[in-house]
Amino acid sequence: MEYRIVDLHCHSTASDGTVRAEDLALLAKDAGLSALALTDHDTLDGLAAFQKAGEKIGLETIPGIEFAAWVNQPQGVEIHIVGLGFDPAAPIWREVINTIVSSREERNLAMIQRAQQLGLDLSLEDVANEAGGKIITRAHYANVLRKKGYVRTKEEAFAKYLGAQGAIYVPRKYMSPASAVSTIHETGGAAILAHPTLYGLNLAQLEEMLEKELLPYGLDGMECKYSTYTVPEEKSMTALAEKYHLLPSGGSDFHGANKPDIALGRGFGSLRIPYAFWENLKARTSFKQ
Repeated sequence: MEYRIVDLHCHSTASDGTVRAEDLALLAKDAGLSALALTDHDTLDGLAAFQKAGEKIGLETIPGIEFAAWVNQPQGVEIHIVGLGFDPAAPIWREVINTIVSSREERNLAMIQRAQQLGLDLSLEDVANEAGGKIITRAHYANVLRKKGYVRTKEEAFAKYLGAQGAIYVPRKYMSPASAVSTIHETGGAAILAHPTLYGLNLAQLEEMLEKELLPYGLDGMECKYSTYTVPEEKSMTALAEKYHLLPSGGSDFHGANKPDIALGRGFGSLRIPYAFWENLKARTSFKQ
């Protein structure tokens, strides 16, 4: 029996990846994947081209998104929630994404103002050009600061200007976990906790977060296979998902040249996410293809 594999977490040029959405479908087909989810940060912009390309080559293309949310328990930390298999045409998306975009624009203006007050020759146009039409991140600020000679390295830019204690840092506004999960559910999707090992929480803290901040809102699943997991981490995350009756998900978190060591569907080479992961999650969604 053929072992079908999928990738349920990747990014395109619509957010912070370097491969166009339509080209991701071709790359997935070449990699032998049976299905691929495009889960760009806070945007659906690449989905139409992605799904059209998938239809042409017979690849199952899954609409996805990745939200950043803030949890307070057991401690304040940013987490990521992936939505899979929803209806991209649902009216609520426009409202939710416009709110995120407006918040991001306000933050960028505030950071630019702080930079200019310090006498730095930095404009919104500078960082927008650096981002190349994609979502502006602090990494783009760091690149501009380095090119203008204010810092020598990206690390220095974050230490001096862009980190939480940096001179121009402005905290971002986050969605609540309840809002992220409810938006995904309202549009017919399944809500997945992404890469839970990356939040700096131990196992007991992860359990507390699940019990207090995520399970009450109907979280559907958790990434049990991920590019950076060690074998013990994969076993631990799988056991945690089973304990809380969460469906397993998994993905490479492919970003193209921005994460050059991670291959689509294969991670660092040994990642193999079974199609059954998506099959079980799909049963909870309105997805049809």
